[in-house]
Amino acid sequence: MTTLSTTPRRSVPYFVPAVLAVMLMLVITASASPQFLDGGWKLVFVYASPLILLGMAQAPVVLSGGGGMDLSVGPAAGLISVVLAAVLIPNQLSVWWLIVLAALVLGAAAGAINGALVAFVRIPPIIATLATYLVFAGLATQILAAPTGFLPGWMRWFTGTDGPLPNVAYVVLGVGAVWWGLTRTAYWRNLRAVGSSDRAAYASGVPVTAVRFLAYLVTGVFTGVAGLVLTAVLGGADSTVGPTYTLQAIAAVALGGVSLAGGRGGLLGAAAGAVLLFLIQNYLTLTQASSFVLQMVYGVVLVVAIVANGLWDRRRKAR
Repeated sequence: MTTLSTTPRRSVPYFVPAVLAVMLMLVITASASPQFLDGGWKLVFVYASPLILLGMAQAPVVLSGGGGMDLSVGPAAGLISVVLAAVLIPNQLSVWWLIVLAALVLGAAAGAINGALVAFVRIPPIIATLATYLVFAGLATQILAAPTGFLPGWMRWFTGTDGPLPNVAYVVLGVGAVWWGLTRTAYWRNLRAVGSSDRAAYASGVPVTAVRFLAYLVTGVFTGVAGLVLTAVLGGADSTVGPTYTLQAIAAVALGGVSLAGGRGGLLGAAAGAVLLFLIQNYLTLTQASSFVLQMVYGVVLVVAIVANGLWDRRRKAR
C-alpha cells in the first residue's frame, strides 16, 4: 500500500509582486538619476505621499466588495485642502490641532455621506461616488478660483527631509498603524467576509450594512489625512489638483494586488502600488516624456493591473 503525502501549497502574499516591481523601479530610477540615492529619494517620497495616502484610503471600500470603489477620494482631498488653506488659515484658525481635527472631521463627513448613499440608500458605489466627486470638485472650485500659497510655519514639518526618513513617512506609518489595529478586531474579519460574499456574510450574522458603511467612513478619515498632507506638499491649495488623484488611487490599489472584487488585500499593497505608480511617473518625467505619454502610460498600467487582478482572483477561486 502506498501512502501519498501532500504538502499544502503556500500562496504568495498578495503584495509581493508590487513590492518586487517597486524594487525594480528603484534600481532603474537610481541608474537614471544618481542624485536619487543621495537624498533625492526623500523628496520623491514627499511628493508621492498624497498618492500613497489616497491609495491606502481607497483600499477599505474596495475590500468591502459589492463593487466598492470611491471615485471621490481625489476631489474630497482637494476640497479639504481648499477649506484648510483658503478658509481656516486665512482667518487665523491655523493652530495645528484645529487644522488636523478639521481635516479628519471633513474627511469623515465625506466618507459618511458616501457610506450612507452606498450602504443605506443602496445606490451603486460608482454612481454614488461619481455624484459626490462632482459635488466636492464643484465646491472646491467655488471656494477657490485660483491657487493660494500661504501656510503656517508648523506645516513645513510634513515636507521635512532632515531625518533618516522624510517626516511625512511617519504620517504614512501612523495610518498603517491605525489599519493594523483594525485588522486585530472583529471588524476586519467581518469586512473580509462581506467583501468575499454579501449573502454568506449575512447568513453568518454579519451586519453587512454597518460593515460597509464603516469601510467608507474609514476611507473618509484616511482621505482627510491625505488632504492635510496634500496642503503641505502643495504649499497651499489648488482646486484643480484633487480630481487628478482619483484614477491614480484606483490604479494604485489594483497594482498593489488588492482584489477589486473585494475580500482580499490591505493597505500595504495599496501603498506599494502607489509608490510603484509614482516611480513610473517620476522616471518618465526624468526622461522628459510628454504629458500625452504620461496619460497613455497611466491608462496602460490601469488596464494591466485590472487584468492581472482579475486573473489572480480567478486562479484563487479555482483552487
